[in-house]
Amino acid sequence: MKCPYCQTVQSKVTDSRDADNGIRRRRECLSCGRRFTTHEQVRLPALQVDKRDGRRQEFSRAKLISGIDMACTRRPIPRRDIDRLADDIETELQRLGSGVVKSRDLGLMVLERLRALDEVAYMRYASVYYDFRGANDFEEQARSLRQGQPEPLLSLAAVTSRKPRARRTTRRDGQ
Repeated sequence: MKCPYCQTVQSKVTDSRDADNGIRRRRECLSCGRRFTTHEQVRLPALQVDKRDGRRQEFSRAKLISGIDMACTRRPIPRRDIDRLADDIETELQRLGSGVVKSRDLGLMVLERLRALDEVAYMRYASVYYDFRGANDFEEQARSLRQGQPEPLLSLAAVTSRKPRARRTTRRDGQ
């Protein structure tokens, strides 16, 4: 660790304490005698998401929260509950340890937690996730929700065989 004042690499740790997301260390430079603080944090490997269309992209917590936020729009759900839901999913993904998750599994994790949090948010997310085509899809999902059935509207095989949505492309060169 370089001293921020004199750039010498020789320093000693005078104090270590647990911090919210790691360890805080108080150091003293052995050359100039000045003190400085460092923070150590565990860095977990980046999570990857296998998309339905075969692409793989880095897991984005912001994208996860954005999808949950859309489902929870105008619902009496505190921000801390949404953040906790995202934390719970991210922690579970890290605990799985594979570093790669299928997008359908990620969607099912969100649905499972939204079902317990808010039925309307659950139905909104399910309507996008399962690509509802009409009122019958909503009615069938609402019926299974009322009956407490954990089974999704579509079987996992049906979800995986579903054709990927066409990606919208926009040209930025004004054409």
